[in-house]
Amino acid sequence: MDALQFLTWVRGPGLDIAVGIFVLGVLWRLIEIYTLGRKPDLAEARHAAGASGWHTVFRRSLPPPGMMKRSPVSYIGGYIFHVGLAIIVFLFAPHILLITNLTGLSWPGLPSQFVDLVTVVTMAAMIVVLVDRINKPAKRFLSTFEDWFTWAVTFLPVLTGWMAVQHLLLPYTLMLAIHILTVEILLIVLPFTKLFHAFTLIGSRWYNGRVNGQRGVPV
Repeated sequence: MDALQFLTWVRGPGLDIAVGIFVLGVLWRLIEIYTLGRKPDLAEARHAAGASGWHTVFRRSLPPPGMMKRSPVSYIGGYIFHVGLAIIVFLFAPHILLITNLTGLSWPGLPSQFVDLVTVVTMAAMIVVLVDRINKPAKRFLSTFEDWFTWAVTFLPVLTGWMAVQHLLLPYTLMLAIHILTVEILLIVLPFTKLFHAFTLIGSRWYNGRVNGQRGVPV
């Protein structure tokens, strides 16, 4: 299989398979989560300022007092690469075109030069966060294979996409095919790993906040 045939496959059957597994996996996980069933809380609500689901969503999105000084890399680096990934995925014109082809939805993109800068900053932030995890004994001890694996499958699409745009290392057709393949791997593993927090983050924080808000406990 030459580079053009490889590109044709990953843009056709490969993409269909990856998107199909991704959609079915996300639906299955969401149904699994939201059909668990929970007993109704019959206790009288204890209202307290700041004790609610939405307050928790907001508070948990900010560093706890003192933690920014104690672990600046985790918070600053984490914010940078999460925001960067969102910009790369949803505001880069070729990605918007792909989403349009798949869903019919469309919106304006950002200049490619800006997205290129964001990509470099995002990769740098991800590498810094990885090095920090390796160098901190506690973080390294708590890290599992899944943590290293999910970092890799998230980083590779960013790296290969940037290299394809910059025409680095390999011919453009082959590098583009590799980039699309890494994206498809990410789509396949996302519903079944910790990366699924992309879909559950807000909902889980809201639920925890609502439960604790019922007891009058801000979290």
